[in-house]
Amino acid sequence: MNDRLSYCEKKDLPDSVFGLPQRREYPMPDAAHVRAAEAYFRYCPEDLKPQLARAILSRAKEFGVDVESPVVLSYADQ
Repeated sequence: MNDRLSYCEKKDLPDSVFGLPQRREYPMPDAAHVRAAEAYFRYCPEDLKPQLARAILSRAKEFGVDVESPVVLSYADQ
């Protein structure tokens, strides 16, 4: 599965599948994109990391993805 979405594909996604819906960043429509969001977590602005971490964990649970990053897990607790 490719973790790249075209502009049109991304445009058609509902806000609810984005890790940062207000910015429409970190789309997670499937398990591959949940793993990609975890991998790109370090690029998220510091003040938005807790929100993104919680979104990653929520979507990961939905798709049966194990989140292994201790950084993501620590931010989710904030």
